[in-house]
Amino acid sequence: MSLSQHKPVYVHFLNGPDIAALALSDDEILAAIEGQLAAQGRGQTVIHPRTHLEPGVANGHFNVLRGYIGAPVDLAGVKVVGDFVDNYKEGLTSEMALLYLADPRNGMPHAILDAAGITDMRTGAVTAVGAKHLARKDSRVLGHIGARGSAYWNVRLLDRLFGFDEIRVHSRRKESRDAFGARLARDLGKRIVVAEDWESCIRGADIVVEASRLTEPTPLLKTEWIKKGAFVVPYGTMSALELGLTDIMDKMVVDDWGQARAGAKGAMRQHVDAGKLSEATLHAEMGQIVAGLRPGRERPDETILFWHRGLSLSDIALGHALLEKAKRLGIGQRLRWM
Repeated sequence: MSLSQHKPVYVHFLNGPDIAALALSDDEILAAIEGQLAAQGRGQTVIHPRTHLEPGVANGHFNVLRGYIGAPVDLAGVKVVGDFVDNYKEGLTSEMALLYLADPRNGMPHAILDAAGITDMRTGAVTAVGAKHLARKDSRVLGHIGARGSAYWNVRLLDRLFGFDEIRVHSRRKESRDAFGARLARDLGKRIVVAEDWESCIRGADIVVEASRLTEPTPLLKTEWIKKGAFVVPYGTMSALELGLTDIMDKMVVDDWGQARAGAKGAMRQHVDAGKLSEATLHAEMGQIVAGLRPGRERPDETILFWHRGLSLSDIALGHALLEKAKRLGIGQRLRWM
């Protein structure tokens, strides 16, 4: 059969302005990601470890993420995201991405989405859902390192769940952290403490998020700053942790052990290589906790670590939520595929 004899096939296309216009609420974002994690915990997903492409011509690389989520999402997807830390010098965001979604039964293309915003939102939502299950319910102080795109959603969605009394933020460049603090103060309607160093940002915080942009592993986050009973989320590409951080943890959780143990990058690469984070020391995957198959926090004094590397499943789930809302509101374009 020639291409001209095929029934026309159309692909949904959502660009950056479309996704901004859809304005998913905090609760819509959190619901999509919590549903994805529960499906993962129940074994209703397929995920392959991410792969990296390093062209070697700039300070950055591409991540390729692949996965499938069963009903009601029922989509397979591939996301390609560029992560180039010097892009700010050109007035560009550090992360730019595309998400491709397809029918898992026949391979038919279903949608193409600008995934830069999706990456930021889903990363923040995984952090927040992790805190929902693993942080103390009375957590009042957040210490956040890093000011890149996902940092905003970390803070915004965590504050949605906890309503912090104090939010501290820090990043390497003064102009970056000052702008980040000002944006959060405007959007959250509360005072933000812009810390001048790592210690004043982290020491004694109830929830600690480390999303730094280091060029090489450097132990800037000191284990002694972590209070008993804290919830710690490290996910920088390069480790900012001391090797002994795992020694104070009562529970260690990851988003996917297959991804955590593979690859050359990641906040806890040295801990995996040293055997400090292993199948024997791992408490659970986050999906198992959300699905109710493993316990989350059981005592106020538990110090708990959650390392998430970012899953294709989260991109697919949030892409699905955006497409469903776009259909209801008539936003986006239909592109003739064949």
